[in-house]
Amino acid sequence: MNYILFDDILVREHLLPFTFTRPVCDIRIGILTIREKWEHELGKKVSIKTAKYLSAKHPEFISTKEENIWINGSILPSPELVKAIKKLKSNEAIVSGNTPIASMLSSKNMKLTQWKGEKLFRIERLWDIFSKNGQAIEEDFSRLTKGRKSAIVPSTNTLIGKRIFIEKGAKLECAILNSTSGPIYIGKNAEVMEGAILKGPIALGEESAIKAGAKLYGPTTVGPHSKVGGEVNNSVIFGYSNKGHDGFLGNSVIGEWCNLGADTNNSNLKNNYSEVKLWDYAAGKAVSTGLTFCGLIMGDHSKCGINTMFNTGTVVGVSANVYGGGFPPKFVPSFSWGGSEGFTTYKLEKACETAERVFERRHEKFDKDEKEILAYVFSAEANNRK
Repeated sequence: MNYILFDDILVREHLLPFTFTRPVCDIRIGILTIREKWEHELGKKVSIKTAKYLSAKHPEFISTKEENIWINGSILPSPELVKAIKKLKSNEAIVSGNTPIASMLSSKNMKLTQWKGEKLFRIERLWDIFSKNGQAIEEDFSRLTKGRKSAIVPSTNTLIGKRIFIEKGAKLECAILNSTSGPIYIGKNAEVMEGAILKGPIALGEESAIKAGAKLYGPTTVGPHSKVGGEVNNSVIFGYSNKGHDGFLGNSVIGEWCNLGADTNNSNLKNNYSEVKLWDYAAGKAVSTGLTFCGLIMGDHSKCGINTMFNTGTVVGVSANVYGGGFPPKFVPSFSWGGSEGFTTYKLEKACETAERVFERRHEKFDKDEKEILAYVFSAEANNRK
C-alpha cells in the first residue's frame, strides 16, 4: 500500500503559524513528528497532501501500482488504528463523526465506517502541542526503545528511576535525571552538561544540548539541533532553535530556526488565575483555551532580543523580530520588526538573507523552495501587519 498523509484544512488553519511553513504532520510532539510516528508504525515512507505552496518541498506521491490510502495528518497513530487502516479495502473510509480518519479512495461512492475504537489522539489547536506532550512522549518512548538497550550512563550522573534511555554518542556528565514522573529520552549525539536537572517526561533530540545548570521540567521536548539553558517547563521546541541562556519558558511551543535572547521570559499564568485566551488565525481573534497555564507560541524563523518579556498567551508569527522594553502585544504578525513601542515590516529580502546565514551555520541549504514559502507567508500576513 502507498500511504499519503493529508492536511485537515480546518485544523491546519487553527495550527497557524506553525502550518504556515509545514504540513500538519510535520509538527513535533513527543519525541517524533507526527509523520515520523506514522512511518515508524507503517514501516515505510509516506508522502503528503498539503497546501499548494508547500507541495514543492513536500510532494504528494500517488501510486499507479499500489493501493493508495489517505490518512489524516492531525491524528497520531496507535496499534489499533494502524491495524484498522491496513484492513481498508477499495472505496472504504474510516471516520469519527464528521472527521475523516483514513480512506482508500477509488470512487465517489464511499462506504463510511464510524470509528468505535480507542479515543483518537489528535492535534487540533496550538495548545494541544504542549498540553498533550506528556502522552506523546510516553508513546514515543515505548515506540523507540522497545526491545533495545540504552547506552551506558557515566557514573558521574545521578539517576532517579529506571525509565531513562540514552542513544549512542550522547554525552552526560554530573547531571541529575529523574524519571519517576515520566521517561527521559536522550537522542543520538546529544549533550547534557554539568549541573543540569531533568525531571521527566523529557525528550532531547539528536545533536541537541542542555546547557550547564539548566532546569527542565516535563513534559518537555527539545527537538534536534537545539540548545537550551535556564528554566523550561512543559514546552515543545521543534528543532534547530536556541534558548541558550537563563530565562523562563513555560507552557510554550517554539518553532524551528528561532532564537530567544538572553534572559527572555514568558508569563504562563495570569495574575488573577483566569482562563488564558490565545490568538487564533482561523477565528481572526483571541479564543478561549480552557487553560489556566498557557505561555508563548512562536513560529519558525522568529527571534527576540535580550531581556524580552512575553505576556501570558502570546502568539508570534513567522520571521518576526521582537525586542525592547515592556510587553509586546499578545499577537505579533509574521515579518514584524519591533516591540511594545510599535512595529515596522521586516523586509522579505532581509529576512531571507538572515535565514540563509542561519541555515549555513547548521550546514543546511536555504533553497528556492524555502524562499518561496517565506514569500507566501509574507504576503499572507500583510493585512495583519497594518
